[in-house]
Amino acid sequence: MSVPNLTTALTGPLLALEKTLLDATPAIEHWLRGQWQEHATPFYSSVDLRNSGFKLAPVDTNLFPGGFNNLNPDFLPLCVQAAMSAIEKICPDARGVLLIPENHTRNQFYLQNVVALSGILRQAGMNVRIGSLLPDVKAPTPVELANGNKLMLEPLQRKGNRLQLDDFDPCVVLLNNDLSAGIPPILQGLEQAVLPPLFAGWSTRRKSKHFNAYDGVAETFARLLGIDPWLINPIFASCGKINFQERKGEECLAGYVDEILGEIREKYREHGIKHDPFVIVKADAGTYGMGVMTVKDASEVRGLNRKQRNKMAVVKEGLPVTEVLVQEGVYTFERVHDAVAEPVVYMIDHFVVGGFYRVNTGRGEDQNLNAPGMQFEPLAFEAPCLPEIEAGPGCPPNRFYAYGVVARLALLAAAIELEQMEQAAEGEPAAAQPKSLVSAGRG
Repeated sequence: MSVPNLTTALTGPLLALEKTLLDATPAIEHWLRGQWQEHATPFYSSVDLRNSGFKLAPVDTNLFPGGFNNLNPDFLPLCVQAAMSAIEKICPDARGVLLIPENHTRNQFYLQNVVALSGILRQAGMNVRIGSLLPDVKAPTPVELANGNKLMLEPLQRKGNRLQLDDFDPCVVLLNNDLSAGIPPILQGLEQAVLPPLFAGWSTRRKSKHFNAYDGVAETFARLLGIDPWLINPIFASCGKINFQERKGEECLAGYVDEILGEIREKYREHGIKHDPFVIVKADAGTYGMGVMTVKDASEVRGLNRKQRNKMAVVKEGLPVTEVLVQEGVYTFERVHDAVAEPVVYMIDHFVVGGFYRVNTGRGEDQNLNAPGMQFEPLAFEAPCLPEIEAGPGCPPNRFYAYGVVARLALLAAAIELEQMEQAAEGEPAAAQPKSLVSAGRG
């Protein structure tokens, strides 16, 4: 598959950042290998990146990725090899995987993702069956997709502390359901390996905790390379006790918006950037691009009209928004087919296995692209996202390598975040932040 027709309004700093990454490739890969030995990586993940030409940063990390159907099929072997590695770590003798998807039985695109993910696991040598949390799935239920694919949804059965299907007692339960509506009793207290862990779902996970972990990763990584961490890290703050419908917490929110806009302005001045700063206000939990708004002045969150309040008040599964993340807005100056685009990088275990551009003709360079009208263009990552050092910054393989590096930093942050969540639940000390190259033995 050819590389998508990508145009970027490149400016000096990003090319300089890419060159720094390319020059430091041996040190970066050595440091990351050390981190993977110290931190257990999530089974899979996807990271939304924004490339502004002067900054390349993650803006969301999803631990229940639902777009495997959008990946470049040429790189299926990467997915299969990475899945083998991930499964061997958790259950070396695994033969069966019970895959539990979202309840989107009418969402054809999502179900194509389930088919693609099942195919990856089968080619990794697993017997895969799909168990549904839907209460009306009481018998094996075939689902035919518009593209000709088929899948079989089966009712889950709880036997003691094991989750089973008819004549199927799997070693691994793989969630492709982000548990936004809470953790169902049928999934609690299982003796099987459950991946990702139940506490990684949006009923307990918070984006602010993730970006707090990413702060530490970015600081360490930037120190190793001698760069300003801001070039790879969006400024953020979290604001709790929000009720958009009752207009409670508006002043608190406006204060954070004002504060972060001021910090961005200072950074723009420092780096000679001539753009207007903006922030993204979004629900601190949840996905699907719901509960998200672009803000350029604090006054905009004080006087929300009813339509705006309704949009921000609930997310997936109709859950009320009571906590929000105020995050530095990162422009995207990338275009695919003349439409605004942002890269999404997919990983299984700690391996980059591909990605795609999220493209939205109806959105601007300062807006959330995860919205109606979005389309996907597969990223032609060089296997396995290897740089072409002699080619210099700016060429597609090196652009994709830069994406892969920053995405893996977000993955490391997710690993640390999950360790901290697990330790907090058990009353243990928090997970250590990553070591510097100096302490890790820069070679």
